[in-house]
Amino acid sequence: MASDTQVSFLTQEAYDRLAAELEHLSTTGRQEIAKRIEAAREEGDLKENGGYHAAKDEQGKQEARIRTLQALLKNAKVGDAPESNGVVESGTVVTAVIAGGEEVFLLGHREIAGGTDLDVYSEASPLGAAILGMREGDSGSYTAPNGRQITVEIVKVETYTGQ
Repeated sequence: MASDTQVSFLTQEAYDRLAAELEHLSTTGRQEIAKRIEAAREEGDLKENGGYHAAKDEQGKQEARIRTLQALLKNAKVGDAPESNGVVESGTVVTAVIAGGEEVFLLGHREIAGGTDLDVYSEASPLGAAILGMREGDSGSYTAPNGRQITVEIVKVETYTGQ
């Protein structure tokens, strides 16, 4: 995919949950961090102030999460999972034989799976990119991050029900 914009499927429940998290982090979360930084700053010498550095570090992580959520929500396709028609696409549950072992996972953004035990693989991962668009019975291979060629065969593609 040539574009940096990744469109991800999200259920309405996942979208609402992530939008609420974004709202909290952007308002209350930012205020709480600012107060902690100010309180630590008042303690004096910032070079040796562990509380100040910890709060600044947490602020950086929080701002990164805010940017991630903003991008995800902006580019999300929200609704019911796509109805399975035997083709691997974002938001489907895939049963595949990978390097000789059978795995069941959700293809999409990890935020979709909220409270399920399903493993989630991104469409942008080596596996996800290799199987996107494959049909039940198709097989192929992909290059793992360690350089190994890994075989994959699509056994079944199902509609994600949120379970």
